[in-house]
Amino acid sequence: MATLEMYRSSTIGICLSETLDTMVGDGILSPELAYQVLLQFDKSMVEALGSQVNTKVSFKGHIRYYNNVEGVWIFDLRKAQVKIDQGPRIVTSVKVVVCDSKLLTQ
Repeated sequence: MATLEMYRSSTIGICLSETLDTMVGDGILSPELAYQVLLQFDKSMVEALGSQVNTKVSFKGHIRYYNNVEGVWIFDLRKAQVKIDQGPRIVTSVKVVVCDSKLLTQ
């Protein structure tokens, strides 16, 4: 997976991809235009998260699995305590994907 494409597996990215597939199938969009929309989505997500989100999140839990491939870390935590600005929450499972910001500027 290319680094910029990682947001396509988010809920909004999946919905966008499914909608574009439907529009291409119905003849409303060309495959080339749908691809351009996905490329713009990738760039827009990186820009929006980099400039408009300043919330800090911390995790504490049991690591079930972790991996690092080309600067992209994936952590799968169980019985995790997630701290966001409002305070801690206990969740049964959380998957965290972290990308080195240097990879986003290449």
